[in-house]
Amino acid sequence: MSQIEDKIRAERHVPEALPEADLFEAAPDPALEEILRLAVVLSGADFAYLSTVEDGRLQFKCTYAFVPRHRYQVAAACRWTMKDSAPLLLHDAAADARFTSEGVDLEEALPCRSYLGIPLMGPGNRPAGTLAMLAVEPNRFQAEHVSLLSILARQAVTRMELYVRSAAQEQAQRARLRLERALAIERNFVSATLDSIPALVAVLDTAGRMVRFNRPCEDLTGLHLGEIVGRSFIQEILVERDAHGWAQDKVALAANGQTVGPYENLWHTAQGAPRRVSWTLRPLIVPGATFANGAEAGTEVQYLIVSGSDVTGQRQAEQALLTSETRYKHVVENSLGFVFTCTLDGRLTSLNGYTADSLGYALEELTGKPISNFLSKAGLAEFTSSLKTVITKGEYQGTIPFLRKDGSERQIAFRSRRMDLPGSISFVLTHGMDVTEQHSAEEELQLVRRQRELILAAVGDGIYGIDLSGKLSFINPAAAKMLGYKVDELNGKDVHELIHHSHADGTPHSRANCPILLGLRRRQDVRIRDDVFWRKDGTSVPVEYVASPLIDEGAIAGMVVAFQDISERRRLERMKDEFISTVSHELRTPLTSLRASLGLISSGQLDKRPEKQKQMLEVAIGNCDRLVRLVNDILDFDKVERGAMSLNRETLPVIDVLRRAADKAHDDAVKAKITFRFDAASAIKVDVDQERILQVLAELVTNAVKFSPPQTMIKLGAYPSAKNLDTGREEVCVFVQDQGRGIPSEKLDVIFEVFQQGDASDSRALGGTGLGLAICKRIVQQHGGRIWVESESGKGSKFLFTLPAGKTETNT
Repeated sequence: MSQIEDKIRAERHVPEALPEADLFEAAPDPALEEILRLAVVLSGADFAYLSTVEDGRLQFKCTYAFVPRHRYQVAAACRWTMKDSAPLLLHDAAADARFTSEGVDLEEALPCRSYLGIPLMGPGNRPAGTLAMLAVEPNRFQAEHVSLLSILARQAVTRMELYVRSAAQEQAQRARLRLERALAIERNFVSATLDSIPALVAVLDTAGRMVRFNRPCEDLTGLHLGEIVGRSFIQEILVERDAHGWAQDKVALAANGQTVGPYENLWHTAQGAPRRVSWTLRPLIVPGATFANGAEAGTEVQYLIVSGSDVTGQRQAEQALLTSETRYKHVVENSLGFVFTCTLDGRLTSLNGYTADSLGYALEELTGKPISNFLSKAGLAEFTSSLKTVITKGEYQGTIPFLRKDGSERQIAFRSRRMDLPGSISFVLTHGMDVTEQHSAEEELQLVRRQRELILAAVGDGIYGIDLSGKLSFINPAAAKMLGYKVDELNGKDVHELIHHSHADGTPHSRANCPILLGLRRRQDVRIRDDVFWRKDGTSVPVEYVASPLIDEGAIAGMVVAFQDISERRRLERMKDEFISTVSHELRTPLTSLRASLGLISSGQLDKRPEKQKQMLEVAIGNCDRLVRLVNDILDFDKVERGAMSLNRETLPVIDVLRRAADKAHDDAVKAKITFRFDAASAIKVDVDQERILQVLAELVTNAVKFSPPQTMIKLGAYPSAKNLDTGREEVCVFVQDQGRGIPSEKLDVIFEVFQQGDASDSRALGGTGLGLAICKRIVQQHGGRIWVESESGKGSKFLFTLPAGKTETNT
């Protein structure tokens, strides 16, 4: 078998896409592949396939050891399997007169002499396909293989039927959901518009009994709602008694889910004289049942809607127009619009002079010609559709492009009606007018509106417009988002009452003093740099805005307001003020002390007290060092904030970095009687800038020494941490833990901010600048990590930060 497969493998290619079939049609199914392979294993076949039949041709669902390029005619062994609806076992096909001397031909494979085919029995116990096993050598299959493969064939049929039924159920479910949504929309529309539309509308039950009238129906018939409920629409409304049976048939059709009409009948009226009404009967469908005539399953008709219009006057006018030659000449020939008649197949029979002149032809050039001769390709398709609508529904209204004699195109809006006069052939009467310029203007207007919408949507600042009454006429998405609204929620609302009703302190902001409304009244530009608008959630947003009058042809039409959220600007200004104030204080304090010390020395008062003079010098030197540290910290902080501090990364054992940090603080630790303990495996490595991380550790270790009592221990350690979800890299968590006084809980969230310390006296007592931890935070963040502190008053503090883990090999 392997030699045969090797011989065929070089000729394999991707099969062409197969068309859909009616039976067992499904996408490739791995389960069928498994069934086919099991059949091959059980029978020892060289080749195998599982197929269905479509229009007399085999459609391969899956194959084994060959890939066919085409679908076979059912002329091979499967033909006899399908014909007899029974398994077919051929020990040697070469000896069978139904096949060639080489055996059974198989595309893209060697001829096979052994064949075993099992029919796939579909609905109605009819063969719908074949499970076929083939082998190059004769006598490969035996009788016991028939029963085994028959079981597998039934499994394949069950699998395909299950797939098709599941797909059909899903499709039916989607169709049902679409129908339910459409039904809900239709119900809401009918309920909301029934009493407001000018058309005649009546609601019937499925037996044709009246349920409701709208007001035009009451005015026409003189009947009221209390009088008509439960009474037959046909008996009470229609005048022609001979049409009652016909009308009852239409009610039955509508009750069965069909829309019938439009029809014209005489209706009873309150004045006594019947009126001609054109009416249509439509079913109102709700979930519940299935129609016998093929309507969508899962629906039922609950009500019938009669919609109509009084066409008495219209019909009288049409009749007078068609029967009076003088009136026809007066109205039609002198009409400044298109008026023409044509046959139901679209051939012109008559037209007025305006129609011919507008198209650039003489009357005789158009009369008797097909209208299709004067239409573009797109116009021809629309006109063909309009004729079908007129024939089936009796009326059509729309716009169709006509071609003038010079080849230019004109947009003609017209209304056509099918005319069925006694004793004459039905024809189409059309009234129209040239709307080319209007159509072009509307397209340009739509383009301008679209461009305006795109511009407004692209602008990051908030922009909105108000009309003369102060109501919003438009707003861009950025403005709506800043104010916490959706665009649709603001349209037509009073902007002052909605977003500008109060000052920042909550006091009411009157309309009389509103700068925007004042600018609207005075037709002046307004620029306000500090104001507040109010969001939907009741919070205020500080804004700066410019309001400009909207002038249309010399008259003011409203106001356009462009505003910006200045919350970030205010925050930065506050930070700048706080920074300047704090730095000024931190500079003034050591300078004052330095000036006092030097002043005492220079005055000569300490010349006879050398030990005091030395003490003053030490104070002056200490304050100088403090000033140098403050300036250096400010410069480092500025570099980190601006991203100017570059990183020279290298892979290092974290234990070496911890020991170097402890060595820097060794002398201070010895003086304070503090010991160090290390807890980090030598295999743990980090990818860092060594000097910057030493700066971080030195700050943390120095602080730990400062705030730890004598005879205590500072623990430095590291351990592998979880993977960073943002970068996808493994991380190492480094920590410095002391046994000092701890940090108050209210300071934990702000300890890493600029000029924030655990105790306000720390800066003076211990010489800190208030920038060290802030710089640590920026350096760790620049490495892609984070830093935090865990502490409890009186029980010490533990500072932790994460760093990217280094590779196994090192560069040091």
